Amino acid sequence: MTTRRVSMADVAARAGVSGQTVSRVVNASPRVDPETRARIEAAMAELGYRPHRAARALRTGRTQTIGLVVSTLASVGNSRMLQAVADAAAARGYALTVVTLGAEGDVAAAFGRLVDQAVDGAIVLNEATERVREADLRAAGLQLVVVDSPRDDRFGVVETDHAGGAGQAVRHLLDLGHRTVHHLAGPAGSFAAAERERGWREALVQAGAAVPPVVRGDWTSASGSAAASALVDAGATAVFAANDQMSLGLLRAFADAGRAVPGDVSVVGFDDVADAADYRPPLTTVHQDFDALGSLAVAALVDGIEAGAAAAFVTVPTRLVVRASTAPPAR
Repeated sequence: MTTRRVSMADVAARAGVSGQTVSRVVNASPRVDPETRARIEAAMAELGYRPHRAARALRTGRTQTIGLVVSTLASVGNSRMLQAVADAAAARGYALTVVTLGAEGDVAAAFGRLVDQAVDGAIVLNEATERVREADLRAAGLQLVVVDSPRDDRFGVVETDHAGGAGQAVRHLLDLGHRTVHHLAGPAGSFAAAERERGWREALVQAGAAVPPVVRGDWTSASGSAAASALVDAGATAVFAANDQMSLGLLRAFADAGRAVPGDVSVVGFDDVADAADYRPPLTTVHQDFDALGSLAVAALVDGIEAGAAAAFVTVPTRLVVRASTAPPAR
């Protein structure tokens, strides 16, 4: 047995208004007084009314679908951002279409797929932003917001204060008495990795501490594990790793090498993933607010689509979460 879809007419009858008034509420028109709007919204909730997306697209010229462009979903940061964007989009009544750039990093092909699906705009994440900034996307004609990018007048930007968070990590370790802090950096070409490296370097210079050579990973725990031997050889007593996954690899490799954390070497990560408190030892890390990033990115994009709002530039602060992986150096 097929259940009939609740219509605008059903809502209008329940609320005691015209179908045109219900239509105005559905399409967010300001031409409805607050009391009537509340009565209509209550009727919608009571009846379980859901606007017909295709019909609304014909009326408004918008599909209420946004795209998400990402290089890969294999990293924890990108997968958490996907969840945050999906939740924020749903809260604004928008569907989400995800495209990945793939090994070739074909930006034009990725945006072509979004245009074919008639999205109203798109959010671009992290490593994909550099390729998007280099591409000429005027033909796509999409409203864009990028997460983690230098300021660019062509689109809105929402970024984490990566450099500030790195500075917090370095100052924490120096305040504990470490003479310097080694850095396990993220991949070259990543804006987030470059900003975290900049914050690390500037904090050391400001403190008058030596700046050791950078050891580079690729965000994975395996690359963190592989980097441990170079850090042991360098005599590191404190390491700031550019993300928590690489920190996890470091913890394992240091243990295998007989280097106690934090007795012999202190480790600070970045992201504050859900499992960071369950690492052994629990990881001191810089908390990145993925939910705020997703919400702000969606808000900036939807406001641009619906109200023609000016491109936003927003920086989301970070905070250091101190746990058991850091301590004063052994004397």
